[in-house]
Amino acid sequence: MLWGMKTAVTLVALSLSFAVPLASAQKANTLTPKEKAAGWRLLFDGKTTKGWRSARVDGFPKSGWAVEDGTLAVTETGGEESGNGGDIVTTRPYSDFELSVDFKVSHGANSGIMYFVDLNLMPWKNGHGSPIGFEYQVLDDALHPDAKRGKNGDRTVASLYDMIPAAADKPIRPVGEWNTARIVVHGTHGEHWLNGVKVLEYDRASPQFKTILAESKYHVFPGYGQASSGYILLQNHGFPVWFRNIKIREIRGSEPAY
Repeated sequence: MLWGMKTAVTLVALSLSFAVPLASAQKANTLTPKEKAAGWRLLFDGKTTKGWRSARVDGFPKSGWAVEDGTLAVTETGGEESGNGGDIVTTRPYSDFELSVDFKVSHGANSGIMYFVDLNLMPWKNGHGSPIGFEYQVLDDALHPDAKRGKNGDRTVASLYDMIPAAADKPIRPVGEWNTARIVVHGTHGEHWLNGVKVLEYDRASPQFKTILAESKYHVFPGYGQASSGYILLQNHGFPVWFRNIKIREIRGSEPAY
């Protein structure tokens, strides 16, 4: 169903079905036998940075990130976007997938989970700033000013950043508690989930989506949003943020997403 928000978006907050356990339902950074059988695999083992690298250079950043208490943590560096150690990306790109990530923010924090990231699209020439891709917004909506920017709340937590707002009644947990993001991408269809509830969906091939893109800040990038694959990125915005239970299931062919 498509209906008007920025001319056309889908906002759905109706299904409590969830393909992987919600935050804290099992030991962190592990997979159940059922998950393994379904094709899920961990992108973070809870102990090392294996599978991740800097978005700027080979190797993992020497500052700005820490592995602590079973989390991949952004350390405090004053709120600069992709400053200090910068963002981190997976060591390989992905196309159709389900991604599940637990995240926890500090007061006033800003971060993001990006996908379809093109490392060649770096709009800032001085080495700072994030590469370009779709962004699942991670934010303290109450205290960070970005929540009030953009249009119709499209920069609030779980939104497709600067494009499609998450449902207004999204089930966000308080600052300092764990939330679970889920991103589903299958062909041109995409979904954002938060704590077991679908909060938006879109079709990248639709005229409505093209209108939304034309009204966003990304309209200056030719071909934005049309790539069939890209890297997954965790954003370092200089605020303490923690990630764990980072797991992915690649979707093959016409196989259902969930």
